Amino acid sequence: MIVTVTANPSIDRTVELSEPLSRGSVHRAHAVIDQPGGKGVNVARVVAAAGLDTLAVFPADGSDRFVSQVSAVELPHLAVPFGGAVRTNITIAEPDGTTTKINDAGHLMSLAGSNALKQAIIERAQSATWLVLSGSLPPGMPDNWYSSIIEAVAERGCLVAVDTSGAPLAAAAKARPGLLKPNGDELAELTGADGQAMEAAAGAGDPTVATEASRTLAEQTGGAILTTLGGAGALLTTPDGVWFATPPAVTVRSTVGAGDASLAGYVIADLRGGDPEARLRSAVAHGSAAASLRGTSPPTPDLLDEAGVTITRLH
Repeated sequence: MIVTVTANPSIDRTVELSEPLSRGSVHRAHAVIDQPGGKGVNVARVVAAAGLDTLAVFPADGSDRFVSQVSAVELPHLAVPFGGAVRTNITIAEPDGTTTKINDAGHLMSLAGSNALKQAIIERAQSATWLVLSGSLPPGMPDNWYSSIIEAVAERGCLVAVDTSGAPLAAAAKARPGLLKPNGDELAELTGADGQAMEAAAGAGDPTVATEASRTLAEQTGGAILTTLGGAGALLTTPDGVWFATPPAVTVRSTVGAGDASLAGYVIADLRGGDPEARLRSAVAHGSAAASLRGTSPPTPDLLDEAGVTITRLH
């Protein structure tokens, strides 16, 4: 069972344009898609599409439209009431695959709501192989909220993966989760590296800077580091070694949710007994397939091109 947590869920509205976005101009949408989202929900949808047991846990009142959307895609879920409305995030997608995101901060989370959500997560962690903590924290939640959950479930036997940014990521890293999934910028935040230089070098086939930064972080956490580097691929660092993967060729439609699909691909392969190379291959194949789809649509197994992923073990 893979339990995902989305502390700040969202209705993801994708506005597709038929021409490049021009700031200050008037555009007519080619299409508008509303999907239930938030990083943990995105991960759970990919896991469900793979045919594995999952449960998406998030704060939402039963009457919220978001809950209806989650039910409509037949995703197993637990909605914990908190007395607020789920936010709507907007993505503007251009024909060449460029995406511009406008994210709402989310509704203020009360202490009672935060505690109720945390208790629900701790209870569900008892039956989980993986607990995935994903996305931003809503206003009102302390930066150490994810790290407090990592500490609370430490004796329950489940592996914990974290995908967030900023102060919550820094706090979570100190709690030593089993897996961190930063992107290049987030890895740079944690290690003091140059994120732009890191991705540029990796895109040119030289992941040295990213490798050094990920090794530094892995030594601090004691766990695995899955660093997604956009179109350059991804890097997996574990106590046993470092692997770099380049993705298969795809036509990019929307990069929103691609990192979430990568994280899902990793835990799916791990649940199936895959070694580090298999986990990284699955992660990159899932992320690439997600980038070829509209909005935050989850990739299905038939869309994966694992054979097109090239993996190099680094020394």
